[in-house]
Amino acid sequence: DTKIPFTLDWKFEGPSAPFFNAIDKGYFKDAGLDVEISPGKGSLDAIPKVATGSFPLGFADINSLIKFLDQNPGAPVTAIMMVYDKPPFAVIGRKSLGIKSPADLPGSVLGAPPPDGAWAQFPSFARANGIDLEKIKVEPVGFPTREPMLAEGKVDSVTGFSFSSFLNLVRLGVPEDDISTILMADHGLKLYGNAIIINTEFAKANSDIIEGFLVAVAEGWKDAIGNPGSAAKALIKRNPAADAELEERRLKLAIEANVLTDYVKANGMGVVDETRFAEAIEQLGETYDYKIAPNASLYFTDEYLPKGAIPLQ
Repeated sequence: DTKIPFTLDWKFEGPSAPFFNAIDKGYFKDAGLDVEISPGKGSLDAIPKVATGSFPLGFADINSLIKFLDQNPGAPVTAIMMVYDKPPFAVIGRKSLGIKSPADLPGSVLGAPPPDGAWAQFPSFARANGIDLEKIKVEPVGFPTREPMLAEGKVDSVTGFSFSSFLNLVRLGVPEDDISTILMADHGLKLYGNAIIINTEFAKANSDIIEGFLVAVAEGWKDAIGNPGSAAKALIKRNPAADAELEERRLKLAIEANVLTDYVKANGMGVVDETRFAEAIEQLGETYDYKIAPNASLYFTDEYLPKGAIPLQ
């Protein structure tokens, strides 16, 4: 079997379970591949690993990839399969503190870690919803203190990843029916989320195995959608210290909000809608100053996918 090192963008948590599931169910092996998965420290860690060839394939946020390629023209890395049709960028609030919808944010206190990916997209989200940023008091917070401050009522809402911040609040004892999860993608944000990325030099030399890799990934996700509990067990084998019930729920939240969207149900997994992708690239320009003219073909290609997207149902 061909050995394939694969880097995630984050720790071994619920949303990474489908990749381990593809190993344990033999989907990679059926494609003649021996895949070894490594954890990451964020997309800004995973993308350079793939661009330098340390890892031929990885999993990362496509918006971070677009910025990376703008800052490093010609870097040999691109996305080849969309996984998060909707990004998990969200505003998470408490209904008891008056936050139920975007319209409730003016006049409130928002906790936002400065490096947070969701906070980076907040201005575009605010613009899409006609929110005056000057009417929101933004409190810079650290990642470890973000949800505790919301749980204690020191802020009215926070920015974060939908599935992580929600569960962190539940673990802190906040009643679930008091938590409002405002997914930015449901309120005007057109951006895509995480995708499989590849070193393009590796792709040129190994085009014969890449489609099999992507089909195996899709099979791992399809299995996880049908049986999240089984997929979570594949994760716990690699991270025994994790809370199995919590990570299964985190996986379910990612599937429902980010992966199995109406578009994916209708069109399958892996592809992007060209019109929406063009709009997403333009919208990203509201919060990022491109150094060179953006070019969608540099950021994503479907040439390694089977013809058409991969059905998940």
